[in-house]
Order: sequence, then C-alpha cells, then structure tokens
Amino acid sequence: MLTRLGLQIPSFTFPDVAPDAVFDTVAAIAATAESSGFDSLWVMDHFFQIPGVGGLDEPMFEAYTLLGALAARTTRVRLGALVTGVTYRNPALVAKQVTTLDVLSGGRAVLGIGAAWFEREHEGLGFTFPPLAERFARLEEALQLCRAMFTQDTTSFQGRYYQLRDAPNRPAPLQPGGPPILVGGSGERRTLRLVAKYADACNLFGDPATIRHKLAVLERHCADVGRDPATITKTRLGTLCIADTDEEARRRAEPLRQARGMTAEAFEAMVTVGSPQTVAERAAELLATGLDGLVFNLVGAGDLDTVALAGRTLATAVPAAGTDR
Repeated sequence: MLTRLGLQIPSFTFPDVAPDAVFDTVAAIAATAESSGFDSLWVMDHFFQIPGVGGLDEPMFEAYTLLGALAARTTRVRLGALVTGVTYRNPALVAKQVTTLDVLSGGRAVLGIGAAWFEREHEGLGFTFPPLAERFARLEEALQLCRAMFTQDTTSFQGRYYQLRDAPNRPAPLQPGGPPILVGGSGERRTLRLVAKYADACNLFGDPATIRHKLAVLERHCADVGRDPATITKTRLGTLCIADTDEEARRRAEPLRQARGMTAEAFEAMVTVGSPQTVAERAAELLATGLDGLVFNLVGAGDLDTVALAGRTLATAVPAAGTDR
C-alpha cells in the first residue's frame, strides 16, 4: 500500500511568517504531520501559485528542492509531488530527481506524475504547452522511461518525444523496483487507462458518487489489460477544514467558500468541514467507495495544533495509517 493518509501542502502563504521563516514553518508542518498519523507528504509541482489556492503574487517553492529538504526533516513519511508536470521536466531528469530523493530519504520517494494543465505557468516561464493529445502521449512515454530507469542498470529508449542511449542511473533507488509511480487525474478515457497499464497508484477527485464511478471505469481498464485493480493504490485528494466543533470549522472555512464563490451546500459537498466526529464520518464515507486512502490539504495548516488534530482524527478514521511503507 503506497499511502493510507496523506497531507498535501499546496500553499506557502502563512499569516505573520517572515519570508526567511517560511521553510521552517513548512518543515514544522511536515514533522507535526508525521508525528500525528499521516504517512505521506505531498507538494504541488508548480512554479506559480494556481487559481483556487492563491494568487500569482504568492510564494511557490520548486517541488523537488523542497522535497529534498523535507527528507532531512522527516524520518518515516513518504514524499512526493502531486503531481509532476510532464511538459516542463524531461522525464529522464525526473527519474534522476526522484531517485536522488529516494536515496536521500532512505527509500521514501514516490513519483507522482501527470499531463499538466496550467497554461499560464507555461507561458510565463517559456515552456511549450502542447495540445492535450500530445501531453498524454508524452506522459505515456515518460511512464515507460521512468520505470526503466528505476529498474535497469542502463536505459536506452527510443520514443517519439524522448530518446535515451545507454543512460546509467547511479546511485540506484533504494526501494526494490524503484519508487512507486502515481498517475494523477481522473480522465476516464486516457488517464485511467494509463493508470491500469503503468501505475502503482492513482489519485482521484470528487464526491463519493463520482469516486465510485471513476473506480468502476478503472476496473474496466484493468480488465482490458489483464491487471488486478487491487494492485493499484487508489486515493482521493480533497480539502479539509477541521476544528473542535462544527460551528468553528464552518467559521474558519467561510473565507475559502466566499473566495471560490460557492454556495454552502456545494462547498461542503467538495470540502470536508467539521469537528473530529464529522470529519471521521466523512472520511469513512469516502473510504466506503473502495478507496485505499485519502489525501487532504488543510485550511489553516500553519497552525500546528490544527495539523495535529487532523492527523489524530484521520488516523483513527483511516485504519493502519502510518504503518505501511
């Protein structure tokens, strides 16, 4: 099992934290998450902050530099990007970065990868933003290439978009078979087909009904390629706002609801808001769809007591969190 309970850190904007103290805050969040029951930590692979999380003027760390630093501040949790964009990183470089992270962390790296989507980021930094079909073709080649570099002494690869010739990858990953590969996204025709063919894990989005539907689609793709879907770790990413009472949680969540321009009903269908009891009930409903684990980003993550409360609550609701590696 790749992960049962993950914490994603998508924002580095913390009230009253000076710029030179931002990383220490992130490291403290990571350490608190690890000690309170989370078994994986995730950051986004973006260079600009994305809509729905913050503005372009907000800070954003480069993912793999940050993950390497967090490897030195943690001891047990898995570490990965949710997810690496195939368009702005050569996959051979990605394989080397993830292998390095695996060695630095003592065998805790995960390769999360996807087709990328944030066009503004590409335009701003001068990366080519290919049409969707090409992005998925590149993703399929990247999945093949990275797996080969994780498992072979030297790798030669001849694809339409990527070519390697007798490329070594030393030091090799510490994990047998290399770091597990997670494909992010819920696309039914292409993304979930790639999960069935190549991935160790997938990450989905949506309410319980949507998740059930996506898992059924994944099962059909697995049947087509002769894959047991039980060999794929299936998680769902969502936002969590937790407090001691439901009323306090709703109060804390209100600025986010207003920023997203959503009705209260629509917001609480997408965002888990409530007391520990309510959050545990919502987590159980999500797991009942057939998911293996849950990944959350957290409203108010700069408050370590909130991180600890979330970890303790979810570790109880998601059995065996933090025990699988």
